[in-house]
Amino acid sequence: MSAMQQVGASGGSSRSSRWILIAVAVVVVLGGLWFAMHRGGEKPAATPEKTAKEATGPLELASADVARVELRALSRSLPLSGSLLPLVQTTVKAKVAGEVLDMAVREGQSVKRGDLLAHIDIKNLKAQYDSQAAALEKARADLSIAKTNLDNNRVMLEQHFISKNAFDSASSTYEAAAASVRAAEAQARLAQIGLDDAVVRAPISGIVSKRMAQPGEKVSPDSPLLAIVDLSRLELEALAPASEVPAVKVGQRGHFHVSGYGDRMFEGRVERINPTTEEGSRSIKLYLAVDNTDGALRGGMFAQGELVLDKTAPEPAIPVAAVRSDGGVTYVLVVEDGKLVRHTVTLGLHTQDESLVEVREGLQTGDEIIVAKIDALKAGTIVVMKASDSAPASASAVAK
Repeated sequence: MSAMQQVGASGGSSRSSRWILIAVAVVVVLGGLWFAMHRGGEKPAATPEKTAKEATGPLELASADVARVELRALSRSLPLSGSLLPLVQTTVKAKVAGEVLDMAVREGQSVKRGDLLAHIDIKNLKAQYDSQAAALEKARADLSIAKTNLDNNRVMLEQHFISKNAFDSASSTYEAAAASVRAAEAQARLAQIGLDDAVVRAPISGIVSKRMAQPGEKVSPDSPLLAIVDLSRLELEALAPASEVPAVKVGQRGHFHVSGYGDRMFEGRVERINPTTEEGSRSIKLYLAVDNTDGALRGGMFAQGELVLDKTAPEPAIPVAAVRSDGGVTYVLVVEDGKLVRHTVTLGLHTQDESLVEVREGLQTGDEIIVAKIDALKAGTIVVMKASDSAPASASAVAK
């Protein structure tokens, strides 16, 4: 290789090295700028003193987070529904056979016990009575003759004009005649009862609900004529789950409403509890007596309401949402002097909707309790109310 060629090769190598160095320098500069930019955007780490301050700083609470303990009379109820039926009702039936001459009442008419309801033809009954009356007269005449013969035979026996057997025969005749009179009197009384039964009277006071016979119809004994119901006392028949029956007691009161009466509430009292479950439903039938002296309710109406199983006197009550549990211990957090204090509580009766619960021990009326479900809350936390919020709500308002 000539000297010129060597010089050319050496010059090309030097130019390549310079370009490589320039590229490396640019990369280093750009990397430094990027690192400086990102490092400058990072926030300095929090000091231990600031972390502690944030952990113990006051926690702002809204009025919805706090409730006051208030006195409430709590109750537990059982849903109730069923039909209203008259406690006393009867079907008036014919006691004798014959033609219905007239019916004195119609459906919806009020009657009192003993009022005239209907007449049944008595021509046949009158003939039977006359026959029995005549038989009674004959029996009494025969008795009179037998008594006269017996008295005469007694005198003759004392004078030894007749034998003892003859006197005994006369005595037997007299006894037979007396028995015939008694039988005739019984038949006459039956005939008289038939005549009396032809006049149909109301056996109870109430309202005629159905008329089942019309004038001119032939009826036989036990044919239904009228139905009468007494609406002064009704009975509500309602089914209750068998699991709730142990809590049901005679004397408990239920309240219900009936369609068409608006907001008017009616009251019933448990009088009887069926001893067996209803086939197919495994429910127990309850019977509640309902006073209906004003006649507002009618038989067959459907009622819906509730039966009060348990009821307390006014006791401190809190929302169920305020109750907490830790290791099987039930407690609530109470705001005292701006801090949360843990109070162990003993609970009692819950309301039907599980919104309120009775507090038997651990709280006083007026205590401010935490109802908010905030995981960070614990005893010792400093709390303040937001300035824009009103005072804590009552327990009943929170429950709603």
